[in-house]
Amino acid sequence: MAKAPKITEAEWEVMMALWAKSPLTANDVVDILSKKTHWQRETIRTLINRLVQKKALGFKKDGRQYHYYPLVDQTACIKAETRSLLRRFGGAPVEPMLAALVEEQQLSPDQIERLKQILAGEGAPQGRRHKKRDA
Repeated sequence: MAKAPKITEAEWEVMMALWAKSPLTANDVVDILSKKTHWQRETIRTLINRLVQKKALGFKKDGRQYHYYPLVDQTACIKAETRSLLRRFGGAPVEPMLAALVEEQQLSPDQIERLKQILAGEGAPQGRRHKKRDA
């Protein structure tokens, strides 16, 4: 999959619909997002077109219909957004940010266990394991 482009909050809604199920026609995306937002049909079509221009979405033409699908992986986009957030906060401590994120979500026992593994250095990708600091 392609490198994650900068995606706006509104564009995330379109991407979430297509990560959940794809390919979808523009009308399918409009139907899905019309139930969640108050956006007009043309607004949603504009968002789809922007995502195509950013190379976040691809499409296949079938007669008069276009079927859209993600060109970027959801995990890659989340990681890119996380890096952007960390850059904005510069040298701020990570612990309060992580605590705020965890407190905002209801985590399952499996998710909590996975976070413990990551913090213990057991779940980080190769070459990205954090170094344990001496107290």
